[in-house]
Amino acid sequence: MEDHEITARFLTRDESVLQAVQTQYGAYLQTIALHILGDPRDAEECLNDALLQLWNRIPPVIPTSFRAYAAKTVRNAALTRYQSETRKKRGGGEASAVFEELEGVLAAGTDVESAYAQKELLAAVQRFVKALPPREQKLFLRRYFFAEPLRQIAEECGLSETNVRVILSRTRGKLKKYLRKEGLEQ
Repeated sequence: MEDHEITARFLTRDESVLQAVQTQYGAYLQTIALHILGDPRDAEECLNDALLQLWNRIPPVIPTSFRAYAAKTVRNAALTRYQSETRKKRGGGEASAVFEELEGVLAAGTDVESAYAQKELLAAVQRFVKALPPREQKLFLRRYFFAEPLRQIAEECGLSETNVRVILSRTRGKLKKYLRKEGLEQ
């Protein structure tokens, strides 16, 4: 089933679309949540939460790419769950490593001066990522958007884990310089 067909079924409030999404994208979406949360049961619950969010958001939102919109929805749901869980305890999931790697580049999540500053920071990071060469962009997104383990990224991209670490480190350095140039360095 094509993305536009899935979106159309959401728009007509056809409840069977949830099963279609589960069948077509369930494994993909659950993997995103699993990378962040580190627990298959939490990832499954997160996927269910994301499906409910998709049902509640479409309409009025009409995504141009359902797959990307669903990935973003499950990622945000997983990050929310991760933050909630880490308030209670420390550790677990790939997300803690991802946050540590970005810690020196981006501000701590809770005390960015204002919603406007957060919006400007997000827009600057998006511009930076779009301007990256394809390989760096792919590695950056897989690590920092999808929270994939370095080992998996290296294997699937045909690189050594060390090579991936070096590329990501250099890319974070470029991001830091870019944010400084934009007046957004933290």
